[in-house]
Amino acid sequence: MSTLLEARGLRLAFGGVKAADGIDLSVAKGEFLAIIGPNGAGKTTFINMTTGYLRPQGGQILYDGADITGRRPREIVRRGIARSFQLPQLFSEHTVEENAALAIAARDGIWSPLRPLLRPAWREEARELLDRFGLLPIADRRADALNEGTRKLADIAMAVALRPRVLLMDEPTSGVAASEKMAVVETLARVLRGAGVTAVFVEHDMDVVERFADRVAVWAQGRIAALGSPAQVLADPEVQRNVIGIGRPGRAGVEGPAHA
Repeated sequence: MSTLLEARGLRLAFGGVKAADGIDLSVAKGEFLAIIGPNGAGKTTFINMTTGYLRPQGGQILYDGADITGRRPREIVRRGIARSFQLPQLFSEHTVEENAALAIAARDGIWSPLRPLLRPAWREEARELLDRFGLLPIADRRADALNEGTRKLADIAMAVALRPRVLLMDEPTSGVAASEKMAVVETLARVLRGAGVTAVFVEHDMDVVERFADRVAVWAQGRIAALGSPAQVLADPEVQRNVIGIGRPGRAGVEGPAHA
């Protein structure tokens, strides 16, 4: 498969801390790439650089062969790269349908919080999108009344409304109840693969990584310490010791808040 997203020698330091220390990474079209690693390893920094929220001090980011290094977030979105955050970015006072309509309006260059709600075409598209995510039955529910798993799905549905070719997700299962995690990720995988969206996601649950990733990249101190299939990477003794954790029952992964 051809490369769609590529990082070449990315470098960024905050004081004496190297958040990116020569990152080289290629992501193939249609691939699901998981990024794992301990807190503070630079995982979220990579997403922020790729989506324009941080500017690298060295190196390049290429998207479909074009240099997008340092471009503004809105320009990167227009080119076809979207993202979701650890904490869902929803308009709490609006319904799920209205949130989706607002995202569709933003894609079309309308940033008013009121005008999108008056256009039937956007509402129709919003409901079709929510149906793909299994959210249509709660389309009229306010965002602040949703549980965390549903909020995550609604947040990522808003990102998909932008019609990205690449979606970067920062801990899509963070805060989601253990009983809901697999259902949430199964929905995401079904929708994204069905739409042909390439996905890069930071994840701390190794069961999710093993089940849904095509490849896994391990971050450590701003570098990629390992890269390969889930079976290869998760069997690596160094990864088991430093990322998964020694002495934990099973392979549940490193849970808890991630300041990556």
